[in-house]
Amino acid sequence: MTIFTEAQAREILEKTVALSTADECTATLAGSIDGNIRFALNNVSTSGLVSNAELAVQVAFGKRVGTASINAFDEASLRSVVKRAEDLARLAPENPEFLPAIGKQEYRPSPTFSESTAAITPEFRAQVAAGSITPCRAEQLIAAGFLDDGRSFVAFANSNGNFGYQQATNFNYTCTVRTEDGRGSGWVGRNLKDASAFDAGRDIRVAMRKASDSAEAKALEPGKYTVILEPAAAAGLISFMMRFFDARTADEGRSFLSKRGGGNKLGEQVYDPRVNIIADPWHPEAAVMPWDGEGLPREKMAIIENGKIANLDYSRFWAQQQGKRAVGRPGNLLMSGGEGTTADLIRDTDRGILVTRTWYIRMVDPQTVLLTGLTRDGTFYIENGQIKHPVKNFRFNESPVIMLNNIDELGRPVRVGGDESSMVMMLPPMRLRDFTFTSLSDAV
Repeated sequence: MTIFTEAQAREILEKTVALSTADECTATLAGSIDGNIRFALNNVSTSGLVSNAELAVQVAFGKRVGTASINAFDEASLRSVVKRAEDLARLAPENPEFLPAIGKQEYRPSPTFSESTAAITPEFRAQVAAGSITPCRAEQLIAAGFLDDGRSFVAFANSNGNFGYQQATNFNYTCTVRTEDGRGSGWVGRNLKDASAFDAGRDIRVAMRKASDSAEAKALEPGKYTVILEPAAAAGLISFMMRFFDARTADEGRSFLSKRGGGNKLGEQVYDPRVNIIADPWHPEAAVMPWDGEGLPREKMAIIENGKIANLDYSRFWAQQQGKRAVGRPGNLLMSGGEGTTADLIRDTDRGILVTRTWYIRMVDPQTVLLTGLTRDGTFYIENGQIKHPVKNFRFNESPVIMLNNIDELGRPVRVGGDESSMVMMLPPMRLRDFTFTSLSDAV
């Protein structure tokens, strides 16, 4: 068994905490059942089911901390893992930034569990693969994709009386479609809460069309262009930028949110006034656990409000140092937008470039969040509201901070998962001015 009920988890955790002789003890029990199917060259290559549960124990003697983990839960194993954590703590140097475990908290449950996703069977996964492969074979295209789904739980307890328990599910599908000669490529991805909303046979048509339409790519000169970023293309850039919303990094002068002369840019206008990003653990389409990694309750809060920095992430230690109230760090990012689709943005574009995906994103300058990366899997030239022809892929050098100051229009947000982050996001397609492409790439 790897999915424990709340009662079963509580029993193991309370027994573990009671075994410790340290000044404090925190025990975390987590388990999952993860299914997957992978296909390539229009054939299933692997499929499987992975089931596991693990107990992690952290103890402290004063400011000396030790951690250990185990995946057996009989009493002898529990005694063993607690002893190992305590032995390590006695050997560890003092942590000058150590804070005691948090006290008892109240957590409002969030809708992270979907019955339809939890009920996925091997037959369902096989049908997803078949629904992706069969249409591609019929049109002499080649599909390669991956479906990963799972059911999980996490529970924790500490010697200060805190306890939390919740179950969750996940569903993530991606598929790349290529032409037989390798000159055209398309992609589709779906990150969902509810598996009943997924139709592989419908979604694969998006990737198939882009693969066929991108085969005769023409070269355009690098430069600044109006671009339409599909939500998946924007996800990697925006998730990269959000790493720098840490208050300590900003206060210590190591972030684009550091203020000249000291401090941070909390409350300052940094983006176009149309940029609004919030975190909301209870969002029905993008729910996340109601606590963060330190066990602090998350809250619904604005991160960017009308282009101004509304909140920064404070660790418990840094909040104490700065006299701030520590709250749970965000687990999702929800960006507001308009009502139009990507197709609507295209129809209203005189000249521009449609970008399906961004890939291989790397940092150039952390002070400005200047990033470099490549487009891929379908890049197209737009003229007079229509896609005219495919173009060769570009390398870009662009900062998402500058990008979000060059907004022409935002569409309707959809759920995506960032390539550089496991964080759930709701992002709109966006039309942007003066996006910087620096060179061409022959890769598709």
